[in-house]
Amino acid sequence: MNKIDWTRKLTSRKFWLSIASFVAMLLVALGQTEATATQITSLIMAGATVIGYVIGEGLADAGNAGAGDGQAGDEE
Repeated sequence: MNKIDWTRKLTSRKFWLSIASFVAMLLVALGQTEATATQITSLIMAGATVIGYVIGEGLADAGNAGAGDGQAGDEE
């Protein structure tokens, strides 16, 4: 079986949009107002943005770790 590439999934906008849409529709189906669903969807997408940024920066830092001395940001 294939392994799931969680890094790719967690940085995918389509993945987070699918989750937010599912949660919003579930909330409306369970009797919550559309305003509540919109607020929760906004929170999910804001969290997704933070997660994507953190993972992306971590991957960039890991890629630059072996680049050698004199990198930008290492100067005193």
